[in-house]
Amino acid sequence: MPPTRTLPNPENATLEELEKAANCAPTQRSFVRMMAIKTLLMGVDFDTVAKLHARTPRTLQRWISAFNREGIDGLIEKPRSGRPRAIAEERVPEIVDLVAHPAKAQETHWTARKLHGYLRRELGMALGYSTLTRLLREQRFRLKVPQPWPDRQDPELRKAFCDRLIELVEDERVDLWFCDETGIEGDPRPRRRWIKIGQRGRVTKNGDHIRMNVCGVVNPRTGRAFLCEFSHSDGDVFQAFLDEANRCLDFQRERQVLVLDNASWHHRKNLRWGRFEPLYLPPYSPDLNPIERLWLLIKREWFTDFVAKNREELIERLDKALLWAIGRGAANTKTCSIKTRL
Repeated sequence: MPPTRTLPNPENATLEELEKAANCAPTQRSFVRMMAIKTLLMGVDFDTVAKLHARTPRTLQRWISAFNREGIDGLIEKPRSGRPRAIAEERVPEIVDLVAHPAKAQETHWTARKLHGYLRRELGMALGYSTLTRLLREQRFRLKVPQPWPDRQDPELRKAFCDRLIELVEDERVDLWFCDETGIEGDPRPRRRWIKIGQRGRVTKNGDHIRMNVCGVVNPRTGRAFLCEFSHSDGDVFQAFLDEANRCLDFQRERQVLVLDNASWHHRKNLRWGRFEPLYLPPYSPDLNPIERLWLLIKREWFTDFVAKNREELIERLDKALLWAIGRGAANTKTCSIKTRL
């Protein structure tokens, strides 16, 4: 006698509802289940449907029972717990501490393969390489290129400068402006990106040393930016920039303090500052100048993989980039926030 088989209840969903749900199914397994039930509701024989979807009659019967009990929701695949991780949870802090402080293992830095070998060889942890890399990501570690950091900074000068900056920020008579120059290359260095294994990533590079300089100021409180492009940087160029900034900017407060680095042309005795009062950064402290982050943003958004065939192309692109940065307005307050540096 053939086994008793339950058929799907047509009152639980129409063919159109099953079709729509299948097209929105979160997984391939859920899609197959919904299409199997739809095929049965269309009158196709039970054994034929099982063969069509390469499933056993027992599996198909289980799908029918789930559909009759819960409707379409019963066909959606539930999350699976998976195999337990081959590392005790109490050892995770030990790994995190080791990654953060490689000197404890007489290492200067870790690669994932070096760390994996050390954990297995020295600490006897039987974990796979992919398990380790997944654990590192879960603990908010990322593979990044370290930022070069000067070793000739004066901590006392930096602290005194930050204290002075806090005083100026709290003074409602003062507007703080941060000034700097940057160079824009016609064929900048390529950036890291995802490339499929076995393929070579290439970007065009013409080798011509086309370059423009940008001088600018930004007010982190308002997001107001004033940026000008020049062929080079020196005392005369900086004076021209100061004159133009004094003419074009609408100063809202009594005092305008201009924070800038110690480039030689910033210290020329015959500079005419106009409304600006210069305040110099401590030596080797570009990290305390938030306009640096605006330069990085401009280069990332406008000059990644951009190659200029001539100076005119570079200038045209730079014009658009500077207008975009000036037009960001309030967004510059977040990009150039002082609080993240103090």
